[in-house]
Amino acid sequence: MDIGMIRGIGTAIVFIAFVGVVLWAYSSKRKDSFDEAANLPFADDPQPKERDEQSSRSNNQ
Repeated sequence: MDIGMIRGIGTAIVFIAFVGVVLWAYSSKRKDSFDEAANLPFADDPQPKERDEQSSRSNNQ
């Protein structure tokens, strides 16, 4: 086995891993989980109505 064969095998392993990750990420089974995770940064934000009330209170003080 020379270095070219080892590099070829390594490239094939990395390519197979890449295809596996792509298939996992775009799987329809994972969509709900990824949609929920995408909305996590907004979970603690106050609702727009609450935000308007808070800003009007701070402006009146």
